[in-house]
Amino acid sequence: MNLIAKRKLWFGISSIIILIGLISMLLFGFNWGIDFTGGLILHYNIGKDFDISDVRQILNNFNLKDYEVKKAGDFKQEVIIRTQVLTDEEKAEIYNAIKEKWPSATLIRTEKVDPIIGEELRHQALIALTIASIGMLIYITIRFEFKFAVAAILAIIHDVLVVLSLFSLLKIPINSPFVAAMLTIVGYSINDTIVLFDRIRENIKLMKKSSLEFMVNTSILQTMARSINTSFTTLITITALFIFGGETIKDFALALIVGIISGTYSSIFIASPLWLCWKLKEKTSRA
Repeated sequence: MNLIAKRKLWFGISSIIILIGLISMLLFGFNWGIDFTGGLILHYNIGKDFDISDVRQILNNFNLKDYEVKKAGDFKQEVIIRTQVLTDEEKAEIYNAIKEKWPSATLIRTEKVDPIIGEELRHQALIALTIASIGMLIYITIRFEFKFAVAAILAIIHDVLVVLSLFSLLKIPINSPFVAAMLTIVGYSINDTIVLFDRIRENIKLMKKSSLEFMVNTSILQTMARSINTSFTTLITITALFIFGGETIKDFALALIVGIISGTYSSIFIASPLWLCWKLKEKTSRA
C-alpha cells in the first residue's frame, strides 16, 4: 500500500475542509459562549418530562435579548438557560414563572460570568497554545531536526483548524471546556506524530539504500496499526462520554472526538508527507 504516493490527495482533502472552515469563520465567526461573552447560566430541575418550547415561551414573556435553552440530565428532566446578566428580581420572576408551570421545579444553580473574565480567558488560551507550540518546536528540533519540528507544528495547526471549522460551521458554543479540549488535542496529536517520526529516524539508518518515499511509506505502515488502535480505544471512551455524560459535557467531548480523529489523520497523512516534500525539495536543490 503506497500511501505516500497519494500525498497530494491527503493535502487536498485537508485543504478543502480547512478552506470551508476559514470561509465560515470569516463570514459568520464563532458562537462565543457565556464564558467568553459574559452572561448568566440558570440550571433548573423540572422534575418531569417537559417540552423545550414551553420554556422558550416563558422566557419570551421577559423580553430577553438573547438566550439559549437546552435539556440536560440523564433523564432530560433538567433545563439549562444561558442569557444576559439579570437582576435578582428578574431571576426570581423567571423562577416563579417556571414554578407556576411546573410546581415540582427546583433551582440547581445560577452562575454569572463577567465578560472581562471572558476576554482574559481568551487571551490566556492563546498564550497557552503559543507557549506549547514553541516548546514543542524546540524539543523536537533538539531530539530530531528542525524540519521534523516544523512538520509537527503544521500538523497541530491542521488539527486546531479542523476543530475550529466544525464549531464555526455548526455554530456550537465555545466555552472554557473547549480550551481544555484544544490543549488535550494538541498533546494527543503531537504524541502520535512523535511516534511516527521516531520510526522514520530509525529507518533512515536501517534503509540507507532505499528511496525517501519508500522509507517514509514503510515507516507509516509500521506505525499505522498502533496509531489507529490507540485512537480507536480512546474514542470508545470519549464517545461514551458524549452519549452518556450529560448535556453540559457534550460540546467538550465532541471537540475531543473530532480532534483525535483529525490528529490521527494528520500524523499519518500530513506530518510525514510534509517532511518528505521538504527533504525532496532540498535534495533537488542540491542536485
